[in-house]
Formats: sequence, structure tokens, C-alpha cells
Amino acid sequence: MDRIYLDHAATSPMHPQVIEKMLEVMNTTFGNPSSIHSFGREARHYIDLARAAMADSIGAKENEIIFTSGGTEADNMALFGVAESYQQNGKHIITTQIEHHAVLHACEKLEKMGFEVTYLPVDVTGRISIQDLQAALRDDTILVSVMYGNNEVGTIQPIKEIGQLLKDHPAKFHTDAVQAYGVEKIDVNECMIDLLSVSAHKINGPKGIGFLYVRSDVKVAPRFFGGEQERKRRAGTENVASIVGFHEAVQIAAKEMESKRQKFISYKELLIKTLKEQDIEFYVNGFLENSLPHVLNLSFPGTNVEAMLVNLDLAGIAVSSGSACTAGSIEPSHVLVAMFGKDSDKITNSIRFSFGFTTTTEEILKAAAETAKAVQRLTK
Repeated sequence: MDRIYLDHAATSPMHPQVIEKMLEVMNTTFGNPSSIHSFGREARHYIDLARAAMADSIGAKENEIIFTSGGTEADNMALFGVAESYQQNGKHIITTQIEHHAVLHACEKLEKMGFEVTYLPVDVTGRISIQDLQAALRDDTILVSVMYGNNEVGTIQPIKEIGQLLKDHPAKFHTDAVQAYGVEKIDVNECMIDLLSVSAHKINGPKGIGFLYVRSDVKVAPRFFGGEQERKRRAGTENVASIVGFHEAVQIAAKEMESKRQKFISYKELLIKTLKEQDIEFYVNGFLENSLPHVLNLSFPGTNVEAMLVNLDLAGIAVSSGSACTAGSIEPSHVLVAMFGKDSDKITNSIRFSFGFTTTTEEILKAAAETAKAVQRLTK
């Protein structure tokens, strides 16, 4: 049986060019980038090239990119780093109810450390209200953390408007762009973003590597202590091969961004059209237009999410009920609860389809047909 992978928002397969580049570096470059001899300088050169490319991809400066072990560390470094550095100005933080758990659990920990966190609600499309944010802002607010695009329903937040609102406020603006980077054009200066988190494995790079962008005038207390890597902000010998793989993935993503966007939007349309032709009842959770092009979350009335996932898996279709970081959990999606309320049927009958560079039109048609069969079986 041919298997179809439609869970690219959870993680994406590594691009063949990324693997090739990493193998090349693993075979030839083993020096410690902190060493001043030629072996170390060779490794350092690869890191410098990668840092420059990543800075360029978001309109940043090279010294504003800090390599991390991924999105979770980048989020934690942003939240705890800013909280520790600016607590003398206040202990109030604003975030949203639909953030990734890397942000939400960090905020819960900060609350235990004496910080106060306001969790902004979202509407039924998954967007926050700028008016709510404005009302929540206080003189002692030191950080606002709002994700760029949601990993479960794909909704894009009004990032530019948030940046404008915070322009004359001392609070720092962090955005978790893990799901948006590589498919959305992001300019940190245009959006007035102070900190931004990215992970390589969402854009066909290796797992275990990411970066945190930190505007040069923003202080971030380090989380790791040891050597003087990353300008004393993140100790530890750099993962050169993964950084090189990440660099390659960033270059590929930049080159193919617009064509990928159009392809993914056409997949959304095709999946929806095919389900309609099969006379399947479903609802789109979130926006179709103002959303990440590769994420589509659908609610199927009369079904159960676990039964749907099992049925589709048996048919060779890999999809998800939302965030992979809560895999195995039977708790409802916190994102859908925030959007629809804890009593809504949608929190127990919604499926996330997400696309990537390996996805084909034929796979979308097959997945739609198998989804229709599963829904018909479960709603008899």
C-alpha cells in the first residue's frame, strides 16, 4: 500500500539537497568553529555563510541571529531571556490562548516565578483583536508574544498591526514564526518584530536546529552557560552539519516560496472541491484566505477524531488532529477550544491536513476519497 504523508506541519521530510550538503560537510569538516587553526576556520566559514543567509531571509543583521536547537529553545530563550533582562521595568507579559505549548508552558512557568501573564482570546477564525491587545497593554508590560501563523488551523495573526501598536511602547515584540517561516514573506523591520523563532525541520531541514532573531538593541539573558559561542548568548559547540543543512533548506525555501504557495493553495481548493463532490458535510476551521497556504483544518460533524485518524492511517493517509507535540494526548486541542468553546463538537471531530514539497495532486485526490469513505462509514 502506498502511504501518503499529509502532516508536514508536524515535521517535514528532509530535502535531498539538504542531506547531500550535510553528508559532504560531515565527511570533510570536523573542526571546532571556535578553534583558530584552519580546521576551525573552515567550520566557522560555513556558520558565517548560514547566519548571513538567515539574516537576509527576514531583513535582519547577521549579529541578530542566534542558533538554537530548534523552535522550542528559541521560544524559551525569547520569553525567559526578555523576562529576566527587563523585569526591573515590569513583570507583565501578553500572549494568546492559541500559542504553541513552547510559549504557553514557558508562560505558566513565568507565572510561578512571579510574572503576570494575560492570555488574549481569539475569535472563531483564530485571530486576536487589536483592540483586546491595546486594552491589555500596561505601563509594566515588558513582552508581547503572538505567533505569526497557527500550527493547527493556519490562521495568520495581524503581525504588522501589532508591530505598529507597540512602536511607541517599551514592550518587546516576539513572534513564534516556526510554522510561517519559509512559506510567508517575513520582514522584521517592516513588522517591527524584536524577536522571532524559527525551526529547520518545518522547512525540509534537519531536526534539532533553529534560530532566534533578536534585534540588536534587545537584551536577552542567556539560558546556557559555558563557552562564548553566539556572542556569549548561547554556549555550546555549534552543530555545524545541521547549520549547513538548515542553510541549504533556507535557500531552497526562498527560491521556491511563491511556486509552493500557489501549489499548496490549489491543494486546499482541490481537497475541498473533492469532498463537496462526494457530498461530505464539513466546515473549514479558521480562514481559507488569510491563513498559511499549507495548513487546512476541517471539522467533520458526526465523526470522532480518533476514529478518523485510525481509519485514515489504515488507508495509508497520515494526517493529524493538531499539534504533534501533544501526540498521544486525548485532551482536546487548546486552539479549537479557544476558537469555539469547550462544548463545541468541533473540538472532537476536526482533522488537520498539511502539505509539503513531496505532496502531489494524485495524493490529494486519493486522500480526499479516503477521507470521504471514512466519514461515510463513521456517520452511517
